[in-house]
Amino acid sequence: MWNKSSTGSNNTSNDKGRISELFAEKYLIEQGLTLVARNFHSRQGEVDLIMREGNTYVFVEVKYRKNNSFGGAISAIPHSKQTKIKHCVTFYLHQAGLNEYNTACRVDVIALVGDIKQPKVTWLKNAF
Repeated sequence: MWNKSSTGSNNTSNDKGRISELFAEKYLIEQGLTLVARNFHSRQGEVDLIMREGNTYVFVEVKYRKNNSFGGAISAIPHSKQTKIKHCVTFYLHQAGLNEYNTACRVDVIALVGDIKQPKVTWLKNAF
């Protein structure tokens, strides 16, 4: 899945984002979740991954940081970003014809820290 050109030290932010999202997707699939969609966009924002865990829709924000300086990956999701993600989740549910009040769903954060090829994973379920 990984090749030297996609994991070299000269990665752009977009490359690192794509690599970290693929890593998180693979990790979640190994944990028993099923992929529904990648990079779902709305006017309000974007959700990196949409997964299913049983009957629950799991909207995943993926954050990668090389180290924990400046608060690390988890602190990189300010309240304004959380609000945008929540609006995007609502839009997805409406677009998919799902009732936002009766559909089991949650927002998780996958925080990746360290070597981008093999980062330390922190999975925060129902993060906000």
